[in-house]
Amino acid sequence: MTAAAVHVREVALFERPVTLRLPFRFGAATVTRCPQAFVRVGVDVGGRRFYGASAELMVPKWFDKSPELTHEQNFEQLREALRGARQAYLGADIAASAWQLSQGAGDSAIQTLVARGLPRLAAQFGPALLDKAVADAALRASGHDWCAGLRAGVLGDPWSSTLDIVRAQQVTLRHTVGLADRLTPADEGADPQDGLPATLQEAIHHYGLHHFKLKLCGQPDADVDRLSRIAAVLASHAKNWRVTLDGNETFSDAQALGEFWRALAAAPAARALLERTLLLEQPIARKVALEQPIHTLGIAVPVILDESDDHPDVLERGLALGYRGISSKACKGIYRSLHSAARIAREPQRLLLSGEDLTCQAGLAVQQDTLLAASLRVTHIERNGHHYVDGFGVAPDAEAGDFAGAHAGLYSITQGRARLAVHAGQLDLSSLHVPGFASAATPHWDSLQPIR
Repeated sequence: MTAAAVHVREVALFERPVTLRLPFRFGAATVTRCPQAFVRVGVDVGGRRFYGASAELMVPKWFDKSPELTHEQNFEQLREALRGARQAYLGADIAASAWQLSQGAGDSAIQTLVARGLPRLAAQFGPALLDKAVADAALRASGHDWCAGLRAGVLGDPWSSTLDIVRAQQVTLRHTVGLADRLTPADEGADPQDGLPATLQEAIHHYGLHHFKLKLCGQPDADVDRLSRIAAVLASHAKNWRVTLDGNETFSDAQALGEFWRALAAAPAARALLERTLLLEQPIARKVALEQPIHTLGIAVPVILDESDDHPDVLERGLALGYRGISSKACKGIYRSLHSAARIAREPQRLLLSGEDLTCQAGLAVQQDTLLAASLRVTHIERNGHHYVDGFGVAPDAEAGDFAGAHAGLYSITQGRARLAVHAGQLDLSSLHVPGFASAATPHWDSLQPIR
C-alpha cells in the first residue's frame, strides 16, 4: 500500500491539571502535580478531513533536570515545544506521508526550539505529540489499526516493513517503586486512604504484580539499603518476580556507577535481587553518558539509555560504549521507537528495547504508549500513571466512561471510578486494535484548557 498523503490543516493544543495521589520521587525531583498535554489535529486525505489525537503528561525534571528551573518553568518549556511544533506542522503546506511530515516539519521545529535554548529532549516533546496525532488521523483515514497500518506502510516510514510487528493481546505491567514510595504498611509516608494500594506490599497483592522497576538515588549506601529492603518485600509477597533498575542520571560518571555496582554486588541481602535484575536504565547523567565507556565496569546486566535519547544516532553511539539497548517512550517520538526497534532486531540476542513510562495517564497516553511498545515485541512495560493518579483524575465522568466503555478489557469500574484494570500483573490490549492509533474514544475537548 502507498503511504497516506496527509495535509495538516488544524492543530489544537490543550492541557488539564493532574494531581498525584502519592508523591512521585525520581532522581532529585518529587512530583505532586503537573499538567497533561493534549493535541488534536485535522488533516486532509484525498479531499476529506480526518482527526487524530494524542496526550502526554508534562513531567518536570525529566526533559530538563537543570536545578535552577522551577517545575512551572519546565512546564512552560514543554508548552513552548508544543507551540513550536504547531507552527511548523501548519506551516508545512504540502501533502506528505506522516513520516515525511515528521522529518520535515518535526525536525525544523526541533532545530528552531533548540536555537531558542530548549534542550533537545524537551524540544522533541512537541513533534512527538504531533506525530502521534497525525499518525492517528492517517490510520483513521485508511481504516487501519496501529499494527495493520504499520504492516501496510500507511505512515510511510522506512522501518515498519522490516519489523515483525506483533498484534499483542496482553503485556506484563512493570510496577514503579519510586524513591518516596512506602514499601510496607508499617513505613511512614503518604496514605490517601482512597481504596487503592499505597505501599509496594499492598500493590503486589492488589494487582498480582511480578515485575518491578526500582528507582535509584545515586548514593551507593542508601541505594543498597533500600534495594535490600525491597528484595525482602518481594521475596515475601511476590512470585517469580523480576526487576529493572533506573538510575535516572543520578550517577555523575562511569566511576561513580562502578562504585555503586560493586557495593550492590557485595551486599548479601541484595543477592536474590541481582539474580532477578533484567536491566539497568540510564544510570549516568546525559551530559557525559555518551562520552565514557562502560565495558569495563563489570555490570552483570544490560545497561540501556533513556534520557540520552535526544538524537537518532544515540543508540549507535551508546552501543559503541558498551550499552545494550534503549527505551521506547512515545514522548520521545513514535519514529524513534521504530528506528530503535529496527536496529535492535539485527542483534536480538544481545540488544534490547525496553518499554518505559512518563507516568502515562489513563486514556490516550497510556493506550498509545503501551501499544507502541507492545507492537515492537516489548513483553513487559513500566506503567505507573494508575498508581500515582486515581483513574482519570479530574476528567469528566462522561469522558472516563467513554474510554472505559470503548476499552472494557483495559479499564474497570471500581468504587464508581474508571481505573486501569490490572489482572495477575497483566494488561489486556485486545480493545486497542481499532481503526486509528489505539483508541475508540476521545477526550472531551470542551473540558480542557487551551494552550495559546
